[in-house]
Amino acid sequence: MQSNGNREVVLRYVDAFNRGDLEGICNSFAPDAVVHGVLGWGGLDKVRPIWADLISCFAMKLEVQSIVAEGDTVALRYIERGQSIASFRGGPVTGKSYEVVAMEWFELCNGMITRRWGARDSAAISRQLGLPIS
Repeated sequence: MQSNGNREVVLRYVDAFNRGDLEGICNSFAPDAVVHGVLGWGGLDKVRPIWADLISCFAMKLEVQSIVAEGDTVALRYIERGQSIASFRGGPVTGKSYEVVAMEWFELCNGMITRRWGARDSAAISRQLGLPIS
């Protein structure tokens, strides 16, 4: 698949995340994909519950600031925003909002995401939300 097609796959993933569509997020990934993130890494069985918690507890939204697509690789820089609206891992609900820069790197094959790495400042998120820093 060409870079533009891969770019569109990743943008569909972002759109699904912004809509809180967990099925749409997961459908962007190959069945044997590996996802690396701040809260853990593994296959979809490992990260699906993490994504479900992030969606339901923080109503995260990703605003794409920059995207680079070359061959089977796509990289994004976002402004990530969210709000504490439900208890995350037993913590308090503060109602506070956060905003950080986040970056994700994707590798794709045959129109599916096969690997994803995510980086964001989780300590800054916790501070802005008034949550304990872990």
